[in-house]
Amino acid sequence: MVEGEDPGVQLAGGPAEPHAPGGVGEQPEHRRGDVARVRGGAGVEVDGPLHRRAFAQAGDGEVRPVVGDMAQSGLPSQSFDLVWSEGALYNIGIENALRLCHGLLRPGGYLAFTDAVWRRENAPPEVKASFDLDYPTMGKIPDVLATIDRTGFSLVGHFTLPDEAWWDDFYTPMEQRIAELRAKHAADAEALAVLDRLAQEPEMHRRHSDYYAYEFFVARRPT
Repeated sequence: MVEGEDPGVQLAGGPAEPHAPGGVGEQPEHRRGDVARVRGGAGVEVDGPLHRRAFAQAGDGEVRPVVGDMAQSGLPSQSFDLVWSEGALYNIGIENALRLCHGLLRPGGYLAFTDAVWRRENAPPEVKASFDLDYPTMGKIPDVLATIDRTGFSLVGHFTLPDEAWWDDFYTPMEQRIAELRAKHAADAEALAVLDRLAQEPEMHRRHSDYYAYEFFVARRPT
């Protein structure tokens, strides 16, 4: 790895000659420019809510946002050299998602994605209940590696995202917004109760983050 460069970008083989990158699902705002530039070409993103400011920062013509169902994107098969998705593929089932991405990639193309994984056994009840609600089929790293192999990919590499990735892009701004809304709705007991429930998630992460993590995987469709 090259110090100071994004390890996911390095594993995905960029930057290189002009190619066609694509994103499936929501990407963190700061990533969009990286995805557009990692293979040096124009890209398409199938997304939920679109952060147009981030797309503008990626450069004119580098990213074409598309709002749609990532399980039925309508994109032509074998049309991308790179598919990049962070924290989204599990929504349609990780095995189903990897097969979909395999079909979108040209032979020799790369898939870069993150997936939540268990790091320890016997998670506390509140942690287990939280993930059972959102991601009941969540597995361990070996489970994802087996799925990568089963769906026709070869593994390039993987690494655990640092805990800062949870805080910088999500929990810190979330807690700041909760504080603002608590001040704004201080006289509204119902609103405060909702905010109290939302605040439990970052607090749970503070106490129990050693039980789970996001793992970044890079795989390649064989030539």
